[in-house]
Amino acid sequence: MPQNHKKPMTEHSSELVKKVSNLLIEKNLLLVTAESCTGGLIAATCTEQAGSSQWFDRGFVTYSNQSKQDMLGVPAHIIDKYGAVSQQVVEAMARGAYIASGSNNRIAVSVSGIAGPEGGTPEKPIGTVWIGLFDGKAVHSRLLQLTGSRAEIRSATLNDVLGSMLVSWLSRK
Repeated sequence: MPQNHKKPMTEHSSELVKKVSNLLIEKNLLLVTAESCTGGLIAATCTEQAGSSQWFDRGFVTYSNQSKQDMLGVPAHIIDKYGAVSQQVVEAMARGAYIASGSNNRIAVSVSGIAGPEGGTPEKPIGTVWIGLFDGKAVHSRLLQLTGSRAEIRSATLNDVLGSMLVSWLSRK
C-alpha cells in the first residue's frame, strides 16, 4: 500500500549514506539503483563515500521511457497504461535493476517522479514521486507528494530513499 509523504527528511544525506552502508555491509548486501527524476543523484551521493565499492554495485539512469524498457525490461504496455510516474513502473524498475545486476546478495531501489518546474498534471502534480525497493522476494513502493523547487524535490527524494526506504527496510531485516 503506497504512503504519502509531504515533509522532506531533515537528516543530512551523508549521515544517511553512512547508516545505509553500515547496514548493507552488516547484511552482506550490495545496492543497485534505478533512477529517473533524480538522474543518478542517489548513486552519486552513495559513491561519494570512500569505500562504497564494498556495498554499492551499480546504478542505472533511465530518464526516458525507452531507457526504462531497454535497460530494465519495463514492459511498454505498463508505461503506456499507467505512465512513467506510477507504482507499477517504479516496481518494474526495481525488479529490472535487481535482475540486470545479477541478483545475488543485492537490493535494488528505484525512483520515478516529476521534479518540475514543468510536467505536472492535475492527476500527477509536480512533486509526485514514486520510490520502490526489490529484495528478490518482495517489492515495496511508496508515493511521495513533495513541494519545493526542482532541486528541493530531488534532494527530498534522495533523503527519503536513503532514510525512510533503505534504513527502515534494512533495519527490519
